[in-house]
Amino acid sequence: MEVIFEDNHFLVINKKPGQLSQCDKTGDESVLELCKNYIKKKYNKKGNVFLGLVNRIDRPTSGLLILSKTSKCLERMNKIFRNREIKKTYIAITEKHQIKKSGRLINFLKKNGKKNKSFVVSKEIKGSKKSILNYKLVKELDNYNVLKIYLETGRHHQIRTQLSNINCPVKGDVKYGAKRLNKDLSICLHSYSVNFIHPVTKKQLIIKAGFPELKIWNSL
Repeated sequence: MEVIFEDNHFLVINKKPGQLSQCDKTGDESVLELCKNYIKKKYNKKGNVFLGLVNRIDRPTSGLLILSKTSKCLERMNKIFRNREIKKTYIAITEKHQIKKSGRLINFLKKNGKKNKSFVVSKEIKGSKKSILNYKLVKELDNYNVLKIYLETGRHHQIRTQLSNINCPVKGDVKYGAKRLNKDLSICLHSYSVNFIHPVTKKQLIIKAGFPELKIWNSL
């Protein structure tokens, strides 16, 4: 587990692809459990350790995960996310398709809980949510595009759904139209950086996470 930032209020880790953010029905160990054990051992804490997930990223996705050490900090961080006072940047390697060098995608997404999948709908309907992201084409590989993505909203599978909708599914993401799986079952979507004002110290924080150890990421 790679800890990138830590103070008395929260810690930020670089989640590996394949790790769960929090426990689910699989029963596999989650980052939340790992971080609780890390704090318990590091500070020799007795009893239960409080740690709250500020954000979540999908299991096959990698990158920044923020965890709060106190309920007060969790409440403040939730407010920062809710009010969109945080800038979140992702890097995506997508299957190659001719697109504009930069763009803004605005769609209404509807989640299907049974399939654990989101879909673009043509107009606002019951249960749909407006979803906005901005992208910039930063590099072209032989068979893939590399996009830098700036999220304005945080919806279920938002980046994966919206990129698939413009025929640029994330590499390895067969759920959303990619041609083939990655060998390690990851998808090439990485939560790369966050930029926000610390809720307690009021200092600006810009935190970045290194890429996963995969050949295609190393090419960047």
